[in-house]
Amino acid sequence: MILVTLAIMLESRGPVLFHQRRKGFNGGVFTLLKFRSMYHRHTDPHAARQTCRDDARVTWVGRLLRRWSIDELPQLFNVLEGSMSIVGPRPHALSTSAEGRKLENVVDYYASRHRVKPGITGWAQVKGLRGEINSVKKLQTRVDYDISYIETWSFWLDIKIIALTFREIFLTRNAY
Repeated sequence: MILVTLAIMLESRGPVLFHQRRKGFNGGVFTLLKFRSMYHRHTDPHAARQTCRDDARVTWVGRLLRRWSIDELPQLFNVLEGSMSIVGPRPHALSTSAEGRKLENVVDYYASRHRVKPGITGWAQVKGLRGEINSVKKLQTRVDYDISYIETWSFWLDIKIIALTFREIFLTRNAY
């Protein structure tokens, strides 16, 4: 984490950590931490615009951090303070939308994903659903995986998801 901090500081000005408000357990709002991967003047704390492939707002170091999910490491502090879990549905930024509509207005049972703490990784992510949510179909599929995870949760499922997360980090190209 020290090396990542130095790389971010050497490449561009601004804070090393990015703070973004997300919805978590029981719909409560918390501040999610990430390593900053965009030029500071282009960070979007409200997620009015999702990051897309070849996004000019992302720094060179940021591309590496995102590709290998290193930008997510500060979320371990969220886990330690109790707002997140290692495994669970990924929390979305408050203003994230799909096809111009707020997520909770697209899928009727979207709020059901808030019955558990959000996670650094989740069932949807290991099923290849990392990256931007640019369609209603992608959102629907993610929410379906999140609900499936909640309904079939077990300690062994969490272990499986953690193991599959490492495979996904090395094989997927959806993180940008």
